[in-house]
Amino acid sequence: MTTDRVNSNPGLRLDKDNSMIVGVCAGIARYLRVEPTWVRVGALVVAIFSTKLVIIGYLIGWLMLDE
Repeated sequence: MTTDRVNSNPGLRLDKDNSMIVGVCAGIARYLRVEPTWVRVGALVVAIFSTKLVIIGYLIGWLMLDE
């Protein structure tokens, strides 16, 4: 017997519907169940202090996350 479960949080994925560039921040926001704006602001604040870290993290997220 199988049951269909509705998964409101299917895991960490790119979110093309709410994306501004490729959907990494929007996907993280969906996974954390927060507004994408907060994740983008957080990434911007971290980028002020460590630009290379954010760029590398964003590129890794873009390459590793499923659509």
